[in-house]
Amino acid sequence: MAWWKAWDLTETLKSELSGKFERLIVALMYPPYRYEAKELHDAMKGLGTKEGVIIEILASRTKNQLQEIMKAYEEDYGASLEEDIQADTSGYLERILVCLLQGSRDDVSGFVDPGLAVQDAQDLYAAGEKIHGTDEMKFITILCTRSATHLMRVFEEYEKIASKSIEDSIKSETHGSLEEAMLTVVKCTQNLHSYFAERLYYALKGAGTRDGTLIRNIVSRSEIDLNLIKCQFTKMYGKTLSSMIMGDTSGDYKNALLNLVGSDS
Repeated sequence: MAWWKAWDLTETLKSELSGKFERLIVALMYPPYRYEAKELHDAMKGLGTKEGVIIEILASRTKNQLQEIMKAYEEDYGASLEEDIQADTSGYLERILVCLLQGSRDDVSGFVDPGLAVQDAQDLYAAGEKIHGTDEMKFITILCTRSATHLMRVFEEYEKIASKSIEDSIKSETHGSLEEAMLTVVKCTQNLHSYFAERLYYALKGAGTRDGTLIRNIVSRSEIDLNLIKCQFTKMYGKTLSSMIMGDTSGDYKNALLNLVGSDS
């Protein structure tokens, strides 16, 4: 279906539906990269910025996916995603988001230089635990420019040097949205499916459902790796994603989500 025809249908659906169900159906009508561009645009427009949405998308997508999202963003909103992020955030958070958007993490092959991994681990230790205060740019540079396979080795070496995990150091050295961004890069590096399982679990757990997070992650991963995320979800939390959806949502919205998630087998 041509995008403009889908757009007409989307507008018609909006007038016929309402609430969370409308939000889910509209999300499904968007081509994947346009949907993610829309989520980023919505996170920045108006008062306040939903940093969590921007962090989630930028830290979990590949270089090629980010390039497609940037292209869709420019086509649909007539603006540069990078420039909008720079205008809407500041300080080290802006630096890490722009660095992630530039997507230099995928450039390195599976080869890991053990010497460089040790050096990076020592540099991270020297930039955080070893000094009073933190050299945030050192953390940002290493987390955003090294490949996942390299970073896994760096995290191992770091734990040997610091006698604590990289996550624990980030938690003690940073705070707020910068801490969230750094931890998200670490989690996505270690196990992308665990990261999305955790996002979905906390969207459903407790009082009230974070429907934006739930819809975005189910829709955006439904044709990529949702089955693997479901397996990881059950492994981590001892219950299935669909059972939590059943207990936490209702009506057409619940049925649509369950259809997307599929069976538990």
